Amino acid sequence: MSAQLLQPAFADPVLDAQRGFRAALKALAGPGLIQTLHATPSLEGLMPATYALCLALLDVDTPLWLAPSFDTPLIRANLAFHCGCPLTAKREDARFALLAADDLQDLSGFDHGNDRYPDQSCTLLVQLPGLAGGARLSWRGPGIETEHTVALPVADGFWGERERRNEFPRGLDLFFAADHDLIGLPRSTRIAQEPV
Repeated sequence: MSAQLLQPAFADPVLDAQRGFRAALKALAGPGLIQTLHATPSLEGLMPATYALCLALLDVDTPLWLAPSFDTPLIRANLAFHCGCPLTAKREDARFALLAADDLQDLSGFDHGNDRYPDQSCTLLVQLPGLAGGARLSWRGPGIETEHTVALPVADGFWGERERRNEFPRGLDLFFAADHDLIGLPRSTRIAQEPV
C-alpha cells in the first residue's frame, strides 16, 4: 500500500466514530428522517457522510464489498488503513457493501441473514447524488409514528428488488448518504406509492 494514497480520517477518531455510530443508529431508529454528520472528512469518490459511515461502522470483523465505481486504489487504501476492514470480491461474504444508485437494480448475492441469525445480513451503504428528487413514497413501520414521505433519487426497479430480498426478520438494512446527510431504511419499513 502506498503511503501517498493515505488521507486524513476523523480528527478525533474515538469521539467522531461514536458520533457517526449514533447518527447511524438514529437513522435506522427513525427511518426516512435525515441525520446530519458534522465535521466529517472527505475522500475523493466518497461523500463526507458515506466516508463517515465507513469510518464508524467498518472494522476488522466486517468484510466489505465495493461496487466497481468505488473500487479505486485511494478508497481501498484508506478503508484498509483507517478501518482495517477486509475487502471481499464475493457478495455473499460481505457484512457491508458500498454501492451507488446505479448498483441498486441487482441486489442478488448479498446475505440477508437466516431465521436463526437475521442480524448477520449484509448492510448496504448507498451513496446518492442527493436525498430528494425521486418518486414520493410513503414509509411506514417501526420508528415511524404514522408515515414519512421520502423521495430518494433511485430507479423504480430498486423498490421491487428490495421487496424480493425482504422476508422479515431476514432482509437488508440500508443507509443512503449524500453530502453530510444520511437516511436509514431498515428491513422492517414498508414502502408504498404516494397517492397522487
